[in-house]
Amino acid sequence: MKNPFKFGTVVDGAFFTDREKELQSIGQLLESENHLVLISPRRFGKTSLVCKALLHINRPVVMINFQSVTTVTELAALLLKRIFKLYPFEKIKHAMAHFRFIPTFSVNPMTDGVDVTFQPGSDNNIVLEDVLMLIEKLGEKNKFVVVLDEFQEIIDLEKGLDKYLRSIMQLQHNVNYIFLGSQESMMEEIFEKKKSPFYHFGILMRLPKIPYDDFFRYLTERFAFIVPEQSEQIAKDILLFTQCHPYYTQQLAFQVWNILEQESQTVEVVNHAVDELTQLHDFDYERIWMAMNKTDRHILTILAQSATSPLDSKREMPTSTAFSALKRLSKQGYVIKNKKYEIDDPFFARWIFNRSL
Repeated sequence: MKNPFKFGTVVDGAFFTDREKELQSIGQLLESENHLVLISPRRFGKTSLVCKALLHINRPVVMINFQSVTTVTELAALLLKRIFKLYPFEKIKHAMAHFRFIPTFSVNPMTDGVDVTFQPGSDNNIVLEDVLMLIEKLGEKNKFVVVLDEFQEIIDLEKGLDKYLRSIMQLQHNVNYIFLGSQESMMEEIFEKKKSPFYHFGILMRLPKIPYDDFFRYLTERFAFIVPEQSEQIAKDILLFTQCHPYYTQQLAFQVWNILEQESQTVEVVNHAVDELTQLHDFDYERIWMAMNKTDRHILTILAQSATSPLDSKREMPTSTAFSALKRLSKQGYVIKNKKYEIDDPFFARWIFNRSL
């Protein structure tokens, strides 16, 4: 059989691992009038989870990543472009009669898709409101789902946008919103801080790592096709290294499978795969490392050497300095916190550890 592991893109079908409880919860929520706020570190599978949940409902879905837009008019244009993928222009042009600023449409000859732009000088808030109310109108027959990925980026998009966006969304009845975010502190400030316009706007769900037993079963069943006698030990070795991180577990399992297809030797196969992947990213890790300040390097070195938080293991710098560094590294995506602080990328952690020897 072909390599059964997949990473780096939305995972579905046989590549999807467990998450049955979360799938059920999202499905129940989509049947209600409520919205969802889903928080987890990057590469924990938020998008894959939501996409799989949406496969089971017969409703129109629009998905936007806030990291792909730099202005409010770009956001409005992208939303409208997504709508045109669901509905032909001729069928919905009557619903756009309320638009106060008429967008420019053009057909992309490479994709046959419709490109949308708004003229310079268009009022940002009015443009966005018109598009969101179009979604509300189209949702009268079949309720819409709008997925807003990396929603914490709204803070830097335009001052006051969160307040204006909430004022529109709270009047809509034909849309379920799903807000995804990878910056926990920023998402909590948006949805949990009382003074925030989006305070308690949706049901909050945190996506943890996949439970060990579920991941162990998933790996064992697949490696049994190629090395039945060693499948359990290989699964244990992989999870010991990745600590059940969804993305890096799939990546390491993919590499292990490739090695097993090429070699009959299974001894130390996981360590071999770890060494290969660490070396493969050596240049990128070196570039990242050299761009960091000494404090951040020190914190990462401690994390790579220890299984506990640097604040618990070593007191070589003031607590405030350590927390500032951890907050900065968390925002940049290098550090995550579950029960303890840890380096998000276990291969980067191995690379750092090797440097400290």
